[in-house]
Amino acid sequence: MDLTWSESEQHFREECREWLRANVPAEPLPSGDTSEGFAVHLEWEYLLHSAGWAVVSWPAAYGGRDATLWEWLIFEEEYYAAGAPQRITQNGIFLLAPTIFEFGSRAQQDYYLPRMSAAQDLWCQGWSEPNAGSDLAGIKSRAVRDDERGGWVLSGQKTWTTRGAFSTHLFGLFRTDPEAERHRGLTYFLAPLTAEGMTVRGFGRLDGDEGFAEVFLDDVFVPDDDGTTETMAAGGILGEIGQGWGVAMSTTSSERGLTLRSPGRFRAAAARLLELAHDQIAAGVDLDPAVLDAVTDAWIDTEAYALYTLRDVTGVVEGTPAGARSSYNKVFWSELDVRLHEAALDLLGAEAELDGSWMHGYEFSLSGPIYAGTNEIQRNIIAERVLGLPRK
Repeated sequence: MDLTWSESEQHFREECREWLRANVPAEPLPSGDTSEGFAVHLEWEYLLHSAGWAVVSWPAAYGGRDATLWEWLIFEEEYYAAGAPQRITQNGIFLLAPTIFEFGSRAQQDYYLPRMSAAQDLWCQGWSEPNAGSDLAGIKSRAVRDDERGGWVLSGQKTWTTRGAFSTHLFGLFRTDPEAERHRGLTYFLAPLTAEGMTVRGFGRLDGDEGFAEVFLDDVFVPDDDGTTETMAAGGILGEIGQGWGVAMSTTSSERGLTLRSPGRFRAAAARLLELAHDQIAAGVDLDPAVLDAVTDAWIDTEAYALYTLRDVTGVVEGTPAGARSSYNKVFWSELDVRLHEAALDLLGAEAELDGSWMHGYEFSLSGPIYAGTNEIQRNIIAERVLGLPRK
């Protein structure tokens, strides 16, 4: 594994650093999980796209820069170091898009990806359901064939839909063969939230954000894809009928692995943590040595994650997908995020509740071991599919 950057990669770093320095808002934007904040973040997404920074590793034809994965890592590092806004398009560009690149037809790629990079279509993930949160194979929402109209009729309910209240489209799993085994008979559907029969009901969280939603599907019709823009605008199937589990596992690999949580995110947090520790020491705060040890450990773990990611990218570039090993990533980065924020709150002591940035980040970090598949589930995957241990 080569840990040095080439001259062209260094030039790429300088280019994106210069653009971010000139364009990142001077003050943090309101949370993108509120209606006000989402609208402001959408303007930021338009600016990113117009300058060619929205999806740097995508082909130029789809709004990207044809950048390598190494250059994408550089951009992510610079992006977070600059304090740039959260990406409200992440469910589309980081989760769905890699799956479309892998399983989508050329017509689907040509239609969906440019709209996604331009933030014209805003996607939410329709997986979790009542009584089927982390148990993705236990979903009950169904899709029934309608030969007369030439398509499928979707029914059911999706919940915990991140930014579903503000999104325009949904991707998710539906059961097309109720007689099949749990992991079979599932199909991966794409559908606009404006379709007849769709009901989106947003609800607030304890932290005040309001982007979560429940989505109810009451006989939503999705036509067969004939390759025309008219049918794709009305939704469609990604991959083959009945093969949705395999397609979904590609999405989970992106969600749990490299694309959703790049090292740049945690390196920026670790840098802020070190700055906070220095400030507290300079102010004469008597810090418990155990707290300083926790700060040191968090920084070390952040660097370890960055190195692990470089090894992962090396494997991907050489043709070895992460697959089930992405569960390692998910467990590590989600628990690292909690440790980083816990260390910050310990540094702040009694003032922690008055620090909105670190406290809000801590509250969100607690959801990390739950979303993208609970860490209990991830440890089972690691044990069975990576280490080859027998089931209990």
